[in-house]
Amino acid sequence: MENTTKTALITGASRGIGRRCAHAFAAAGYDLILTCLHEKQKLHTLQRELEDAYSVRCRGFLCDAGDYEEVRQLFSQIDSLDVLVNNAGISYIGLIQDMSPADWNAVMAANLNACFYTAKHAVPLMLTKGHGRIINVSSVWGNVGASMETAYSASKGAVNAFTKALAKELAPSHIQVNAAAFGIIDTDMNRCFTEEEIGRITEDIPAGRMGTCEEAASLILQLAEAPAYLTGQVITMDGGWT
Repeated sequence: MENTTKTALITGASRGIGRRCAHAFAAAGYDLILTCLHEKQKLHTLQRELEDAYSVRCRGFLCDAGDYEEVRQLFSQIDSLDVLVNNAGISYIGLIQDMSPADWNAVMAANLNACFYTAKHAVPLMLTKGHGRIINVSSVWGNVGASMETAYSASKGAVNAFTKALAKELAPSHIQVNAAAFGIIDTDMNRCFTEEEIGRITEDIPAGRMGTCEEAASLILQLAEAPAYLTGQVITMDGGWT
């Protein structure tokens, strides 16, 4: 009998939003392919945790999603895929005149190039199946920009445009492409801010707090299971901030 279990690939899965996504998708019955950059032990522990808790198949790989050759090697080990969650990313906080070209290129590789590399290899697998979902994790700064985060804002703005354009390209093939643009979420990436700085930020958020990784993962899962007519959208979740 044909296996009807769906498979999701989640990048940047060892912590934060990616880790919660792994739990959410496993709880929904998806088999998982999880990647992270270098936290092999965390990924292995998560893999066992998910298999034990949800009885799903789970594979973990170290992979720099911003490196084309590493992504190509990753996909050489994947023969079926229903959902791609492009979650891996990095930030850079600082004045543009202090930013090196290497820092700029690193942000673009991790946040934007990675979406291209993974989609390039995921789309043929989805075409074979006749359906698929691609969800790109973006940011409100991709919508409105942020001082001191020019490269990050530019990369996420490009992710938003990439999402809308690719959705139009793939809609005739029954592959939906959407993005989730988050406000400030309680992740390790935002632990660079002091408690006082977080307090000032949350004062400006109507919801009065940061979002949780569980809330972010819930939205991403909803996008993976949304009606097929929902495509090309950048859904903002920021507590009413922007």
